Amino acid sequence: MPSLKTFLIPKHRRYVPGARQQVRKALADWGVGDELAHSVTLVANELLTNAVTHCRIPSARVRVTLTLDDGGLFLEVADPDRDRLPTIHRSRPDEEGGRGLALVEALADSWGHRQDPYTKCVWARLALTGAEGHVPAGS
Repeated sequence: MPSLKTFLIPKHRRYVPGARQQVRKALADWGVGDELAHSVTLVANELLTNAVTHCRIPSARVRVTLTLDDGGLFLEVADPDRDRLPTIHRSRPDEEGGRGLALVEALADSWGHRQDPYTKCVWARLALTGAEGHVPAGS
């Protein structure tokens, strides 16, 4: 049975660090190794930062869902601005931002987005390697 962790944060940058901590805690609780945990945390940070930065819905909440199963770790970040879909921006060397989705593409085995009835969800899947991600009994 897969392990699941879901939580909400307000749509504001100041809540992203706390969300990263929740992601790291869930991964540690599941026994996910340091290398994969670091990659997942970076991907979560980028997807969360995009959601709180680009969502145009006032007072929105962003939903984070982590699912760990035998095949790997699946991360979903959803916000209610369902029509504003993500695109990779190829930043010039002198640009300060715009590299988040390129980083997600580099770290994740796959990523994408979908439009649900009331939200947009950006997701990433990262494969487990070796003994990482032992799901404790009862999770």
